[in-house]
Amino acid sequence: MEKGLSLPQDCRHFLHSLRMRSKYALFLAFVVVVFVFIEKENKIISRVSDKLKQIPQSLVDANSTDPALVLAENASLLSLSELDSAFLQLQSRLRNLSLQLGMEPAEEAEEEQTLEAEAEWEQLEPRPPAEAPPRRHVLLMATTRTGSSFVGEFFNQQGNIFYLFEPLWHIERTVSFEQGGANAAGSALVYRDVLKQLFLCDLYILEHFIIPAPEDHLTQFVFRRGSSRSLCEDPVCTPLVKKVFEKYPCKNRRCGPLNMTLAAEACRRKEHMAIKAVRIRQLEFLQPLAEDPRLDLRVIQLVRDPRAVLASRMVAFADKYETWKNWLAKGQDQLREEEVLRLKGNCESIRLSAELGLRQPAWLRGRYMLVRYEDVALRPLQKAQEMYRFAGIPLTPQVEDWIQKNTQAAHDGIYSTQKNSSEQFEKWRFSMPFKLAQVVQAACGPAMRLFGYKPVQDAASLSNRSVSLLEERGTFWVT
Repeated sequence: MEKGLSLPQDCRHFLHSLRMRSKYALFLAFVVVVFVFIEKENKIISRVSDKLKQIPQSLVDANSTDPALVLAENASLLSLSELDSAFLQLQSRLRNLSLQLGMEPAEEAEEEQTLEAEAEWEQLEPRPPAEAPPRRHVLLMATTRTGSSFVGEFFNQQGNIFYLFEPLWHIERTVSFEQGGANAAGSALVYRDVLKQLFLCDLYILEHFIIPAPEDHLTQFVFRRGSSRSLCEDPVCTPLVKKVFEKYPCKNRRCGPLNMTLAAEACRRKEHMAIKAVRIRQLEFLQPLAEDPRLDLRVIQLVRDPRAVLASRMVAFADKYETWKNWLAKGQDQLREEEVLRLKGNCESIRLSAELGLRQPAWLRGRYMLVRYEDVALRPLQKAQEMYRFAGIPLTPQVEDWIQKNTQAAHDGIYSTQKNSSEQFEKWRFSMPFKLAQVVQAACGPAMRLFGYKPVQDAASLSNRSVSLLEERGTFWVT
């Protein structure tokens, strides 16, 4: 039975042969399909090549497309990856050309997305550091007994300001100039040139005027060093040297002799610089400093009622005012003419400088501010803010705290910077003889009118606190 069901040997050979032929047929069909596919690819490549050759040269130049980068010399690609890369480049450049010709407005949204993505990447990229604020050079220009030491502390207390207190004192003690005429102009030029070098942090210039002369840039004779915090901070404050005593030591710490090199380096490290000077009388001599491209000068001229100034000077510089005291004590009718002329000359010098500043010449525009001491005494924080805003320097809480603490103090020394300023600025009224006030009003009338100081007509008005001696004035600053 099993033998009856088995196929003949010839039949099995036939089936095996049929299977083999079927496999060869399938393989041949696969080869044909592949060949057809390759032929189609070659035709596509040929058409792309022909199209590229037909592109006008102007369009090629407009899009910076080099066909040699896309096709080989035989107009065929070396591989499918090269075809893909070339096609993407061609697509991108044709899209750009279409946008230029206004043919594909629908692509604008995609371009906006691309720009947004680029902007996000720009935010992630590191940016260059912000530029440092411009270095300001502030000159507090005043005369003696106008409250300049007190106002100077507004700048001395700020940590990023290198502050010098009366550096020109040394020049006055070393170089002798007679009053008036060419000698006065000569002194102004010397003061100006030294001031310029100091603003440039060339502190070595002072060594020519310090007596005794410094050795190896070391000196213990800098005038009022303790009034300049910058000269008493590290690293300028060097260790104390035994048996070496400074004439004007630092207030809150003991330091060795001042090293001019360290002081100059500290000056350059600070962001800004400020100098208080009572020996610069003529504002016009500062024009070269205002026009010097290395400097950004800001001049704050501080004035005070000349009656108060004279009353304070007669106490602080008693020896120089013996003539005035004798005149008051002996009841003489007339004061010596030269004394009156000196007083008038001082007032006129201040007035002329202020008028020049208020005229706003081109070289001084935005660089001059006039401040009355009485306004500072009444509103110290407000005036400090105005002065800092004028100088272009941000006011720090450190200065604000100092003002709050030191304008309510009870100290009242001749050179004190701690006082109840709102009570002190008119204290002179209650001790000045009326005939002394009359002399000042006659000699300094034009200056008093300019600055808004009212004259009094009798002794009762002078000593009556309810009678105001001040006219209202805005902020005298040039923008």
